[in-house]
Amino acid sequence: MLCGYVHSSQSFLYIDEAFADLTGIDDLDGLGRRIRAQVLRGTGIPVGVGIAPTKTLAKLANHMAKRLQAQTGGVVNITNQVKRDWVLRNTDVSEVWGVGRKMKLHLDALGIKTAMDLAKADPWTLRKKFSIVIEKTARELAGTSCLELDEPDPPKQEICCSRMFGKRLTELPPIKEALATYMMRASEKLRAQGSLCKKVRVCIRTGMFNPEEAKYANGVVVDLPYPTDDVRLLTKAAVDAVDHIYRPGFKYSKAEVMLLNLCQPGEYTDDLFAVSQPAEATRVMTVLDQINGRWGRGTLRSASVPTNPDWGMRREMMSQSYTTRLDQLWTISCK
Repeated sequence: MLCGYVHSSQSFLYIDEAFADLTGIDDLDGLGRRIRAQVLRGTGIPVGVGIAPTKTLAKLANHMAKRLQAQTGGVVNITNQVKRDWVLRNTDVSEVWGVGRKMKLHLDALGIKTAMDLAKADPWTLRKKFSIVIEKTARELAGTSCLELDEPDPPKQEICCSRMFGKRLTELPPIKEALATYMMRASEKLRAQGSLCKKVRVCIRTGMFNPEEAKYANGVVVDLPYPTDDVRLLTKAAVDAVDHIYRPGFKYSKAEVMLLNLCQPGEYTDDLFAVSQPAEATRVMTVLDQINGRWGRGTLRSASVPTNPDWGMRREMMSQSYTTRLDQLWTISCK
């Protein structure tokens, strides 16, 4: 994905979450077309290019470039107010960067259905009712730049980890191993953005394209006793939940864990007698991440996570890691 944006007299280019200043470039449309052509020629990958006054508008322009690729040629420039208004009017608010499923419901209740509605909403009201993040989003949609060039993305409101099994599974124990493995990765992402999780959704399903196999898919949402980032509690919730949706006699091909109702510490309010995550659990998770950060992912893991599971994804066609694995360096023979 590729998009760019212009901020007042400056110009910026956005490349998969990376922004670069393009100050002084006049022909931005031409630049976008040249970049798109060069990437396509060099990699064979078609990309979308969006040009706009702010980061959030740049993401929106990029979305429109991909959505209307046949009409736009993959390049959308909305520095022009008329074009920008058209894009805002024809974009659902859920497509705006930083607006998740839960926030969309809140905005719908206020009559904010499109990106244009959000751009015209009162920023201070949004800040008091929701957060400074949604306030900045509204201001950015209105054309006022609020995000710095290197400002990190807002925390995700949902985190999902799902994989296809390397082979069909019919028994419950290996499915639980897979869920524990996926939860290990999801919880790493959760702690990396400093969030806590209030609910967990677990799903399993069979293959959907083989007419000879019986079809089945189901999921369940589990409420946690308190907002947490403790992989032990999250894993127990996931593996216990699958007992309620597993049905024998099916060949399962995929499992999924999703962390829902994410919040930052101090951003939630419980009743006076509610249980909160013990300080000891927070310290254990910190040590866990420090060890894995130094010695590699999976060095320290939950006991229910196997080292080399036979249900793991097939990776015969996986590209070699020439730049990060010593055992996969290119070898040159001189004859």
